Amino acid sequence: MAYMGATRLQLSYQIARVLPMSDTTQQQYEQFKQRFGADGTLMVIGWQDNRWYDLPVYQHWYDMTEQVRQLPGVKDVLSSTRIYTLERLDTGWQVCPLLNHRPRSQAEVDSLRDRTLALPFYQGLLYNPKTKATLMAISFDEKSLNSRQRIAMVETIRQHGQAFSQATGIPLHYSGLPSIRTEVMKKVSGEMKRFLGLAAAVTGLIVGLLFRSMRVVALSMTVVGMGVCVSVGTLALLGYEITLLTGLLPPLLLVVGVPNCVFLVNKYHEELASHGQQRRALEVMVRQIGLSSLLANVTTAIGFGVFYFTNSRLLMEFGVVAAICVMAVYAICLVMVPVLLSYLPLPATHSLATVQEGPWQQLLTRIAGWVSSRRGLIYGSIALITLVSALGMLRIRVEGYIVDDLPKNDPVYTDLRFFEQQFKGALPLELTIDTGQPNGVFAGTAQSLYKIRALERIMDDYPEFSKPRSLVDAVRFAYQTYRGGDSRYYVLPPALELQKMVGTTPLNTRQSTLAQSLVDSSRQIARVSYQMADVGSIRLRQVLAHVQPRLDSLFSGTDMRVSLTGHSLVFLKSNDYLMGNLYESLLIAILLIALVGMILFRSIPIILLSKLPCLIPLVVTAGLMGYTDIAFKPSTILIFSIAFGLASDGTVYYLTSYRRWLQAGLEPQEAVTKAIYETGPSLIYTALILAGGFSVFALSSFGGTAALGVLVASTILMACLTNLILLPALLLNLKRYRV
Repeated sequence: MAYMGATRLQLSYQIARVLPMSDTTQQQYEQFKQRFGADGTLMVIGWQDNRWYDLPVYQHWYDMTEQVRQLPGVKDVLSSTRIYTLERLDTGWQVCPLLNHRPRSQAEVDSLRDRTLALPFYQGLLYNPKTKATLMAISFDEKSLNSRQRIAMVETIRQHGQAFSQATGIPLHYSGLPSIRTEVMKKVSGEMKRFLGLAAAVTGLIVGLLFRSMRVVALSMTVVGMGVCVSVGTLALLGYEITLLTGLLPPLLLVVGVPNCVFLVNKYHEELASHGQQRRALEVMVRQIGLSSLLANVTTAIGFGVFYFTNSRLLMEFGVVAAICVMAVYAICLVMVPVLLSYLPLPATHSLATVQEGPWQQLLTRIAGWVSSRRGLIYGSIALITLVSALGMLRIRVEGYIVDDLPKNDPVYTDLRFFEQQFKGALPLELTIDTGQPNGVFAGTAQSLYKIRALERIMDDYPEFSKPRSLVDAVRFAYQTYRGGDSRYYVLPPALELQKMVGTTPLNTRQSTLAQSLVDSSRQIARVSYQMADVGSIRLRQVLAHVQPRLDSLFSGTDMRVSLTGHSLVFLKSNDYLMGNLYESLLIAILLIALVGMILFRSIPIILLSKLPCLIPLVVTAGLMGYTDIAFKPSTILIFSIAFGLASDGTVYYLTSYRRWLQAGLEPQEAVTKAIYETGPSLIYTALILAGGFSVFALSSFGGTAALGVLVASTILMACLTNLILLPALLLNLKRYRV
């Protein structure tokens, strides 16, 4: 499995699809890509400086533009040194570059500046004359963009950019989805390796401090390391790739797998302290811990596996592999821990004493006393904590940003903000206008062009959107040329002139590259492209809710229909979809885990009430999110199903022990106390190990991953308290029911 993972596993180079193919938003987006190609293939490089038309700077910018244009996988490049204009000939129109050689003098550059600024078509797209900011727009071949080649392309472009900055002293800013995706995937790859090492170090350290035995540390790390190999091998065998979520699996499984070893070794030490016979201790360890550990791992696997029911490819892959590997780690631990222990010499007597005596014993004695005589105080305290947390839960925001998982000082974030300030953003939003008939865009009096212009005026009311790129702008550009190049004529001409001019321009041909990018092959559907700021899902939802009725009203009474699509809209719908599936997956997890408990314990009242120690920690976690202003978003939605599965482990271990003592003939009061002493050390140990292991994710540069680590760690510690204090108290109040 390690070989499979090392030789076949690779990073995902495509945008992770969250929405299922049955979703109408996803279907519209797929239809758009079939007609016009992917909308996320544009990378932008920008800078701001008063020297933007000084000869040395302009020459270096020209050199960089030409170098980037010649790279494999690059379709085209636009910049202030590579722009096009239209020329009217006796036989028709001709598209030609404004500049076809490297400028040699400042006078030549000044002339180019004047000619460029006289073309309103490029204002707001390639330059901002007020701030002296300019950009280079690089479009990629979609096949190269969604392959390993993308990283090399983006890195090479950045190297050319560094050479430009060194020569001119002007810092460059990089953005657009290709650049953002490349930088994020590089971080994912680096963090997977780093967190795997950190998780191993932290969990190993905690195990060593708790057991005071390097043998136990080596045994645990060896066994769980096998499970990590299985996780990467499973990803490779199933044909999955490393995404932001699947990249968490190796360190996550390492952390989740160690408690299996802890429970087994703790029982082994307990039996050795009792009678000192290794073979008998191993047999009892496997017999007693094997079943409870199986049930605990089943609950954990369910917590992951419920993501399969979301119909989201991103979550399904993560959930399926995690569920399979959790059970694989359990099987490896159950087989390998006894085998390895059988070859090791018996531990020293003082090592056994650390588990059964000392401060842990004193703490468990106090807990047993509270459970026996202070149940009212326990219920009141837990109720107060739950109430305060529930109030905090009401403060949670449901909001996501495309790059909000990155810290505010990260170059990806700061560069995106540069383009938002100078060019109103770098994230794509697309509008399509279906005229309802072939050639409808140019038919008749070209009414559709006037409607598109009215649409653009509506969109101009919203500062979140950049200047559009549409057929209307291309026609206005042509009309300006038609009237001699005066920028006053950068307008839609009157109907008669428009009809005559459109019929003769290169826009009305299927062979025109510009026409192919703005109109579909049947010339029935026109496209209006915007770049927009990363305003967050709340603001984007508000804007679209306000825009859509105005657009519908504009086209009412006609055969034309307008639709919004593009990556930004898919991102918004993905947030809403994940939120809906949070409740669904959590409910499925609760039902499945309760069903497992009913099959084993066959006592509905006890099983139902035993869910409280698992659910209350989730309420506390949600309260922490509300009070600390951690929003619900794709990266934090995972927390609850995962945490519920892990919190249920302690419940299963305790109930299994409680049932065993009842079957041995003890009364409920004695069985509750015995179960506290038997499972208490292991529950505390595993809570500390899991909390410590998940806490390493707090070091992530992705805010959602960092929040996941901190919040899951908090949930596990709270679940340890509820399983050791609240659950025994509930069992005593339900002592007439038997498990």
